[in-house]
Amino acid sequence: MVTLSAQLTAVLGPTNTGKTHFAVERMCAHAGGVMGFPLRLLAREIYDRVVALKGKAQVALLTGEERIVPETARYFLCTAESMPTDSAFPFVAIDEGQMGADPERGHVFTNAMLHFRGTSETLILGAETLRPLIRRLLPDADIRTRPRLSQLRHVPSKKLSRLPPRSAIVAFSAEDVYALAEMLRRLKGGAAVVMGGLSPRTRNAQVALYQSGEVDYLVATDAIGMGLNMDIAHVAFAGLAKFDGRRHRRLTASELAQIAGRAGRHQKDGSFGTVQLGTGEEGDRPLQLEPSDVEAIESHVFPPLKGLYWRNARLDFSSLHRLIMSLDARPSSHELVRGDDAIDVAVLKRLAGEPWVMERAQGRDRLMRLWAACGLPDYRKTGAERHARLVGRIFRHLSEGHGLLPGEWIRSELAVLDNVAGDIATLSDRIAAARTWTYIAHRPGWLQDSDGWAERARAIEDKLSDALHQRLTQRFVDRRTAVLIRDLKLRDPDLAVSVDPDGAVVVDGVVIGKLTGFAFAPDPAARAGEKRRLLAAAERRLARELMQRAAALRAAPDAEFALGFDGTMPPRLLWRGARIAALRRGRSALLPRIELDRSLDSLPTQERTAIEARLRSWFAKTLSNHLAPLLQLEASADRLFPAARGLTRQLIETMGILPRAAVESLVAGLEPADRRLLRAAGVRFGVVHLHVSGILKPEATRWRLALWGVYSRVEHMPLPPHPGRVVIPVDPAAPPGFLAVAGFWAVAGFAVRVDMVDRTARAVHAQRLAERASAGGFRPDPALARALGMSAPQFARLMRALGFRTASGDGCYAFAGRRRPSRARSAEASPHFSALQDLMGG
Repeated sequence: MVTLSAQLTAVLGPTNTGKTHFAVERMCAHAGGVMGFPLRLLAREIYDRVVALKGKAQVALLTGEERIVPETARYFLCTAESMPTDSAFPFVAIDEGQMGADPERGHVFTNAMLHFRGTSETLILGAETLRPLIRRLLPDADIRTRPRLSQLRHVPSKKLSRLPPRSAIVAFSAEDVYALAEMLRRLKGGAAVVMGGLSPRTRNAQVALYQSGEVDYLVATDAIGMGLNMDIAHVAFAGLAKFDGRRHRRLTASELAQIAGRAGRHQKDGSFGTVQLGTGEEGDRPLQLEPSDVEAIESHVFPPLKGLYWRNARLDFSSLHRLIMSLDARPSSHELVRGDDAIDVAVLKRLAGEPWVMERAQGRDRLMRLWAACGLPDYRKTGAERHARLVGRIFRHLSEGHGLLPGEWIRSELAVLDNVAGDIATLSDRIAAARTWTYIAHRPGWLQDSDGWAERARAIEDKLSDALHQRLTQRFVDRRTAVLIRDLKLRDPDLAVSVDPDGAVVVDGVVIGKLTGFAFAPDPAARAGEKRRLLAAAERRLARELMQRAAALRAAPDAEFALGFDGTMPPRLLWRGARIAALRRGRSALLPRIELDRSLDSLPTQERTAIEARLRSWFAKTLSNHLAPLLQLEASADRLFPAARGLTRQLIETMGILPRAAVESLVAGLEPADRRLLRAAGVRFGVVHLHVSGILKPEATRWRLALWGVYSRVEHMPLPPHPGRVVIPVDPAAPPGFLAVAGFWAVAGFAVRVDMVDRTARAVHAQRLAERASAGGFRPDPALARALGMSAPQFARLMRALGFRTASGDGCYAFAGRRRPSRARSAEASPHFSALQDLMGG
């Protein structure tokens, strides 16, 4: 320890007074210097800042787990425990001096403040609560006060959902931190997480997540109180008590201020308060700060510290007993309190009771090695007893043979840790263990090739830290919602937007939904509130993509369009499988109106008009391909006599198929010339039906059903009959007329395709006439039933529907109809017999 007489200054004040910045400026003004910090994270931050000012070759970083010491280094940034006290420096600074009141680490800060001096200048940085103790312990110190650069004010308690952006929510257990982060994920899109148990690399990554604006909220333990300078506008306490290792207690006003002071950095004002997490029911008392605490935090006036923890720095290594006695020495000043809670002393006392330790801990060198091993930090927080077992194993290896830890042991331990599988808790435990081995690797004289082991342990720690950051982000950040909030808040023009080949819309690397044709559908996993924001974001971000698609649609070949119809009304017009329009009722069944889909509403009127014209062109061409006979029949209607014209109009309205019984009077009144014209147009006069040739093909049937459904204002219909089916079951829910338009004739529970009905009728009548069947009837050819795919009972019902009755003899039928006396009475006669006369030429 270097103790010299030089300028000693204590710079005191609340948070955000620029004390650390002032100390860095003073150090850089000297030829060299050293600064001690309470956190490795803060030491690293200041190291990077000094490197930018002085260059890498002149700056060193010393912590328990990092050692960067160039040969020409003159400026040393360290954790308080790692300060090189055996060297002289022109400048020395100890940051956060009030840490001397910490039961476990306080003696380190107290010792540095009392004894470590720069040859030219020494600075002690800390809270105003240190003033009385510095006055009494260091009477020669020049005490200066620096005011806070911004105002800190209290605001009433708020619900979690009402916290303003750029808020930090503070809890005092990992369980509470995780629960709050989970709630913020649902309410606000997510939060970054900062806890003392995180590795510096993970903590930095989480801080960067918050600082970048990807999330607007930070959930942290009291670890946020030191070494984290962030853009925080508001600090909300989710609790006011914590377990300090010995008991559960309420935080003091100065501890609350250290945390609340993170709000309003530099000259930007900040606020603090509590967050209301209760149900709001009667008896649910809201969390409130005491008025005295609020006044103290706002005015930065707190009760002074009554004492600092101290431990004898002049240790006696002549024997194990004397070493323990020197550690138990009491301070000579009433302002100093002996620290009994440090884990290194607790581990030493446990090992001192082991016979093998007493036997080996002989001589100064061995005792110094034992004490150095006891200084291994308990990163895993396993407690003194379990930690002592690890320290004992280390000392056993250091006190035998070559006095080095076996490489095989280190290798096996690191191999177990080199695994990124597992949840947050598992990865955190592995990182703590990896930090232990990183610390061990940096101890001089403990390992052969210590630099190699340190690099390997650090690489594993970094890999685990990256995996932990990824797990935290996956669990507590809804990246889709975070991107939306950023988009809505900033209208960020730099957000990258792309549409994948499968239609996935990606904004800044996050899938927010899918674009099918011109319709954007939000991610199904999004909540209701998110879906509204997703639609708003898509409307702004997809305008260019939609215009490009409109141009592609106008230039698309006919093969890219299709009729989408599966029974659901109205029928859709599809482009590349996506809905772009619907068919609505028009002037006639064959001339429906095309109505563009609402997803095209955002397009300019000119584009919509051009798209509608392209669809009409495709529709007319495709309709003429599938329903040419119907179109031809419609075109020839004006050349026909009234009876034929009426028959034609009914055929058009029923999409080319009519039951003959319904129009028998019109058929009977047809002139020969009309019959020739109708036959030329493709009309087939069947025994049971009139139908237009070619319209029973599967695709023609689908189009006819779609057009008929639109014109007849049908709300829903079954699926079109499967192609190739001759006999189908009757759907009782089908709308009236469905089976007829589909090309089927209903017969007692099933339906038969009309062309097959007429073919069968012709065949059985031809067989009956050929056999000149008597009253005993005739037996139809069994091949007829097989051709229809019918069972015997079904065929029997079909025969009865065709006007036949069962006669004597198994499977014999007789025709029940009679010849009509004249064409004028054809409507009263059997329609099937009338048709048969037409068929047989009268």
